[in-house]
Amino acid sequence: MSVFEASGPDAESVEVARRSYLAYVDKDRTAMERLIAEDFHFTSPLDNRIDRKSYFERCWPNSRWIAEFEFIGLVPDNDRVYVTYVGRSDVGRRFQNTEVLTVRCGKIVEAEVYFGWSLPHPAPPGGFVKSTPQV
Repeated sequence: MSVFEASGPDAESVEVARRSYLAYVDKDRTAMERLIAEDFHFTSPLDNRIDRKSYFERCWPNSRWIAEFEFIGLVPDNDRVYVTYVGRSDVGRRFQNTEVLTVRCGKIVEAEVYFGWSLPHPAPPGGFVKSTPQV
């Protein structure tokens, strides 16, 4: 596991990021609410900068099936933490994503999620998945 070891303010941001993922694994909404700023916004391929209330309504229910996060990288850069992880569901399904968390004053104010792929990858090594282009 190549996780960046930070110090100073970077260490605090990395720790906030780690605790947010642990809240999902522990199904601890109270912990997550303490980590998310009131002016928080969330963006993913399915969500366009939704607010805190919408995030908890739409995204938090996914915590019920999250079993584990294995961090591939936690890299701080100013007020951002770049997080790449392999997640595992309660039925063993694995997936890899990268997220960019903006942390200010010990709270996450912005999250951008970039969906990765399922593991094992559906394409053969050196190959690809055939798909129909969307117009």
